[in-house]
Amino acid sequence: MSTSESLQWRKSSHCSNGTCVEVAKHDGQYLVRDSKNPNADPLTFTTDEWSAFVQGINEGQFIF
Repeated sequence: MSTSESLQWRKSSHCSNGTCVEVAKHDGQYLVRDSKNPNADPLTFTTDEWSAFVQGINEGQFIF
């Protein structure tokens, strides 16, 4: 079993169609993957990068 398969992946409660972004935490880093392609290598972010991303979301920086 690969590390990616053994992680506890989470997706937003707003995900209703099953094609969502999933997030897991591993060794102090945040991993992000596409739920439609769970076997692809996930993107990896440090805690600081993830915190900046979440702060941006909370501040409405990503609203189009």
